[in-house]
Amino acid sequence: MTQGKISVTNKTTNGAQGGGAMPPAPPSYEEATAGSSPSYSGSYLGDGEMLTEFTWDDKNIRRIFIRKVYAILMIQLFVTVAIVALFTFCDPVRIYIQSHPGWYWASYVVFFGTYLTLSCCTAPRRQFPWNLILLAIFTLSLSYMTGMLSSFYNTKSVVLCLGITAMVCLSVTVFSFQTKVDVTSCHGVLFILCMVMFFCGIVLAIVVPFGYVPWLHAIYAALGAILFTMFLAFDTQLLMGNRQYAMSPEEYIFATLSIYLDIVYIFSFFLQLFGSGRE
Repeated sequence: MTQGKISVTNKTTNGAQGGGAMPPAPPSYEEATAGSSPSYSGSYLGDGEMLTEFTWDDKNIRRIFIRKVYAILMIQLFVTVAIVALFTFCDPVRIYIQSHPGWYWASYVVFFGTYLTLSCCTAPRRQFPWNLILLAIFTLSLSYMTGMLSSFYNTKSVVLCLGITAMVCLSVTVFSFQTKVDVTSCHGVLFILCMVMFFCGIVLAIVVPFGYVPWLHAIYAALGAILFTMFLAFDTQLLMGNRQYAMSPEEYIFATLSIYLDIVYIFSFFLQLFGSGRE
């Protein structure tokens, strides 16, 4: 019985002596997938070729990702500041938008629809050029809402809050890039603060119809400013990619949307906290 068995070693040796070189054995699954990254989705053509030389954790890819996000973010902020300045300094425009509140509610519907689409749907968020088109619509709608809110405050208050927001956002960004504190691991604290702010908003909505309470509104605005300042640090460190949690470089639209929304909300809450109405 043992004479009828041919071992793999003997078969390979005999084949090599017969003049024909045997082809190398195919790599195992572990060897074939050793260089891939867990964040690779494989949903785009050409990803495999790029991953033969780079992985998603490569520093060059992460730098390109960060530059792309902040380049788009600068354009968004420029558009928002321009619309806020137009609605604040130009009296005919300010009077028109205040006398036509329907445009505000229409922009709110557009803002909410595009936000849900970009946040919940992966395909529109990653498919060029529809992702940029949706992001542009989102930016214009939120800029209109922010501009209309600013039109009810005097010019000095708007300029002051713009300056405070710029300083706070710059400080938080520098802190997030330089500190060793991992803000991404504090998502539980952010969730608790979101719940506190949610219940404060419900109480404020119930109390306001019976009479305006300035100190309650000030507490709500201060809490909102603190919460979204923390969210800005959280989203900035997600962007960096060297913390406990990181954002995939494919998600540059979602990263831009998150940081832009944080900055706009910080400005809105500062305006409610420090701003004074027009006489």
